Amino acid sequence: MRHAVINRREHGAFQVWRGVLAGASASLVGIGLARFAYTPLLPAIIGAHWFPASTAAYLGAANLGGYLAGALTAGWLARHARAATVLRAMMVAATLAFVACAFPVSFLWFFVWRFLSGVAGGALMVLAAPTVLAHVAPSRRGFAGGVIFSGIGLGIAASGTIVPLLLRQGLTQTWIALALVSLLLTLVAWNGWPAQDAPLPAPVKAHAKASAPLALRALFAEYALNAVGLVPHMIFLVDFVARGLGKGVDAGAEFWTLYGLGAIAGPLLAGHLADRTGFGPALRVAFLLQLIAVAIPAVTSNAGLLMVSSVVVGAFTPGIVPLVLGRVNELLAHHPAAQKGAWSRATTGFAVLQALAAYGLSFLFSSSGGDYRMLFAIGVAALMLALAVDLSVALRSK
Repeated sequence: MRHAVINRREHGAFQVWRGVLAGASASLVGIGLARFAYTPLLPAIIGAHWFPASTAAYLGAANLGGYLAGALTAGWLARHARAATVLRAMMVAATLAFVACAFPVSFLWFFVWRFLSGVAGGALMVLAAPTVLAHVAPSRRGFAGGVIFSGIGLGIAASGTIVPLLLRQGLTQTWIALALVSLLLTLVAWNGWPAQDAPLPAPVKAHAKASAPLALRALFAEYALNAVGLVPHMIFLVDFVARGLGKGVDAGAEFWTLYGLGAIAGPLLAGHLADRTGFGPALRVAFLLQLIAVAIPAVTSNAGLLMVSSVVVGAFTPGIVPLVLGRVNELLAHHPAAQKGAWSRATTGFAVLQALAAYGLSFLFSSSGGDYRMLFAIGVAALMLALAVDLSVALRSK
């Protein structure tokens, strides 16, 4: 009997970690590859005369628009089908989008498939981690969430290393290779999703979490502000090193590689920290570290410090995600049915502010004659505000 119990526990643990692997595969396909692998592909698309530069930029916006649509509709999809069914369908859709983009039939064709890849990414971001983490013990959810979102970091790293190597074989071949990787990850994840959605735990008395609504609204604002703080590095870091500091394109690529290495480790370290300290304190540490890292290029050109800045901001680009998801679940522990909806709103707010910041900072950069340090200063201000909001709510709840 004792051996049977142990075997059931071991089997359960194995199933949980298969789910975590499925979640990591989903984040790698939907965000890591579908979004970040497109960054080095864009110059190649223009260079191969698939589309002119004046229209090619809109293809990146198509993915972001699809991402918003996917984040907004994920909850509706999950209410009309099992989460595992939706997740499998979204990974298949992302794979098909890679295949379709290997053939530049027309701008509309490309736009539609890039939009669909964004829908898949948004839905995967909203549904994959909550579906898996509902089956993970609370004491391990931080690290498990970190493993799931490490897929984003792997995609960022691949965008600066593997994709440029693939492009030597040709643009069509690169899209097909990405499709094959996506197909492989889809097969890995296929039977890893939980066999059934987790049953909802018994509700906790409402007064036990009276501060949750205010704290939750504050968390949405903090996460959106964090998106603004990440944009200067995500968009301008390479250009700042290459042209702003006059170090050249190769040096810029080296800093992006450091950014990618940080992105691989970031979710794992952030999740481990959350398991030790709780998600609230871990978030405050994250805001503070990002604030310091984003401030570095605003005040100095020291190469060593800029390397540290690249790694730290790279780490929290995906690393902030499991922290916020874990905090959402903490604040709504008394109302688990609302957790996916709240995470969807948080994801949507992050995407909207990130897009607005990207366009806004690009406009300011152009109108200021190329003032890089102003962009990083704005990122610092956004992160300072996020930390201030978090601390004020924490103090108010005491």
